[in-house]
Amino acid sequence: MKGREQKTSKDTWQQKDRAEPERYAAGQTFMRIIENNLTNVNLLEDGLLEQILSPSNLNQAYKRVRSNKGKGGVDKMEVDALKVYLVENRDELLQSIRDGKYRPNPVRRVEIPKANGKKRSLGIPTVVDRVFQQAITQVLSPIYEKQFSAHSYGFRPNKNAHQALKKCRDYITNGYTYSVDMDLQCFFDTVNHSKLVEVLSRTTKDGRVISLIHKYLRAGVVNGNKFEETKLGVPQGSPLSPLLSNVLLNELDKELQKRGHRFVRYADDLIILCKSKRGAERTLRNIIPFIENKLFLKVNKEKTQVTYIRKTKFLGYSFYQYKGEGRLRAHPDSIHKMKQHIKLLTSRSNGGGGAIRKGKLNQFIKGWVNYFKMADMKNLLRDIDMWYRRRLRMCIWKQWKHIRTKGRMLIKLGLSKNQAWQYANTRKNYWRIANTDILRWTITNKRLSKAGYPSLLEFYMKVRT
Repeated sequence: MKGREQKTSKDTWQQKDRAEPERYAAGQTFMRIIENNLTNVNLLEDGLLEQILSPSNLNQAYKRVRSNKGKGGVDKMEVDALKVYLVENRDELLQSIRDGKYRPNPVRRVEIPKANGKKRSLGIPTVVDRVFQQAITQVLSPIYEKQFSAHSYGFRPNKNAHQALKKCRDYITNGYTYSVDMDLQCFFDTVNHSKLVEVLSRTTKDGRVISLIHKYLRAGVVNGNKFEETKLGVPQGSPLSPLLSNVLLNELDKELQKRGHRFVRYADDLIILCKSKRGAERTLRNIIPFIENKLFLKVNKEKTQVTYIRKTKFLGYSFYQYKGEGRLRAHPDSIHKMKQHIKLLTSRSNGGGGAIRKGKLNQFIKGWVNYFKMADMKNLLRDIDMWYRRRLRMCIWKQWKHIRTKGRMLIKLGLSKNQAWQYANTRKNYWRIANTDILRWTITNKRLSKAGYPSLLEFYMKVRT
């Protein structure tokens, strides 16, 4: 494997030459593994690095990266070109890792807009580096999984956000109605490499693996055409980052358990539940020194707060008690974001056309309701459906566009000829006319449903748990 070259802003970053060859090596993958004859890496007797580089593990990692697709890294190599490159460079790649000479490419930094107007940084490794990071993750995850806390639910097998929320609900039912809503400031960007390596080394005794992980942490980023060193952090977007974040934050989990706290963590989202406001304030005051002085992370004092559960936001939900039982609601911020997205999809200036709009609405509404199906929101969704259908009627009225088309469609939907032509000539604006009896009588809820437009309430009642 040739070393990485640092170039000027006018040049590009390349890890050897990764242009896709004209020929395509079909058939076997680059590790020459038959899919139905995989080796169980847990039974291998050699070192941890050998398990990571075993044909079966690498083959599985390659398939995972290929199925995840995603954009290319700094070398601009895409997933479609990965197989051919790996077939041709297999021996050189593996030998360079065994010899400790492999040098990962820096990640490509991209910024994703957030709802609050700020941006979140993602780091995109090259597709080759993604294969090896995935291979490391597959071998290390089962080892560390045995150590992880039962209170941790993010990026773990057979764990999910709904389970985390149910646990919160159980605590609230048991009287823990005040929360410490913890915000770790820029967690993924501020992870201390030395601390992380120290924690990793307690379990991972193969120094070659630790060294390889450290190289990935220190590989740097390319922002535009400018290279920047990475002295802190694990890049979001890397196959390794979820595991590494859980390894480090498991130290916090163990400390909270040792102190007897009721808590739930999902990746870097942490909520600690207490029986009184005073107890929650004391808990916050006492845990901050551990986080900042032992784990070298920073607590965002402005966003971290002690609140009654009704004001708490965790994984998009808020909480309340009814007859002593913990209950879930969709947080007002989540409702607002949902309505803003529906508003965007039903914008009159959205030139996608009816079929495209319908497909996007189905995808978004069903995905949103499936995530928030644990919340009590029957009456809320009934009201939102009324607003949403008004927006649909507005879009359909605009889509008819011409007076002649409007009159013809209204007659087709049951209006008399006289009523239809009179209404087709109205001067009311689109939003006002969408709320009139005429359009509610003609473009009925039943017709909208039959046309394929989803109802939030109807889908919620189907999937409600």
